[in-house]
Amino acid sequence: MPHRPPPEQLPLTPQPVPLPLSSAVPPAPPPSHATLARSFDAVAAQYAAARPGYPPALFDAIEELAGQSLDGARVLDVGAGTGIATGLLAGRGARVTAVEPGAAMAAELRAAHPGTPLVRALGDALPFSDDAGFDLVSYAQAWHWTAPARSVPEALRVLRPGGALALWWNIPDPDVGWAAEQEARLARRLLGYHRHGVAPEAPDLLRGLGLGLESAFRVLHWTRRVPLDTHLAMLGSRSYFSAIGPAAAAPVLEDERAAVLKIFPDGIVEEAYALDLTVTLRPPASS
Repeated sequence: MPHRPPPEQLPLTPQPVPLPLSSAVPPAPPPSHATLARSFDAVAAQYAAARPGYPPALFDAIEELAGQSLDGARVLDVGAGTGIATGLLAGRGARVTAVEPGAAMAAELRAAHPGTPLVRALGDALPFSDDAGFDLVSYAQAWHWTAPARSVPEALRVLRPGGALALWWNIPDPDVGWAAEQEARLARRLLGYHRHGVAPEAPDLLRGLGLGLESAFRVLHWTRRVPLDTHLAMLGSRSYFSAIGPAAAAPVLEDERAAVLKIFPDGIVEEAYALDLTVTLRPPASS
């Protein structure tokens, strides 16, 4: 596993990073967790167009760690957003039901995957019966918006015995210099910026719930090459950008345009990701 600097704490929710403040000006409060969680509807189309997908190696790893094939599996994709993971899971042969609370995000998912069953709900209260019997409950870029003490029991409740809960995140690779420098710049400028502390610590957070769960953790590294405008649109689709609105986001993104062009003068950006995956099995039914 590549070196990761330890987080200052093990957050269950994204943690704001304080900025230096003048004593003469009262600080503006950072956007609340609820505000950040709701902000994606304002950038749903941008999210669908610019966010990265996931490499085939992710789904190979899920199958290995879950001990089951995705082909024919009943999958509940929670916090499905615009359906990026939903479509890739279906492409592996899974029978996917999507769960998404946001109206605009759900509309993008419906447009992209009209044949996929879609339920408007939160992961903290899944509207399915105890005998739903899903083979896999997945969270792609979404579990950190839940309250784990509620969302994990909910996932276990709707899984079949021996089924798997899979949590994963694309994280800007901290071992790639320019990506780490960009994150540091954003942390200095955006009051709502949050570290990606939940992703590598998910196994410990699950263990700490006292449910007797043990998890497997894996990090995959991958890259994608995109035009600079797509890279900036990806940044702008993050919660702490969407929460402040386009006028406040514009100068930060323009400064990023200048900074990134120094690294990629041809305007084609090689984004580097560390993909953190945690897979937890529901214990088999006792005999």
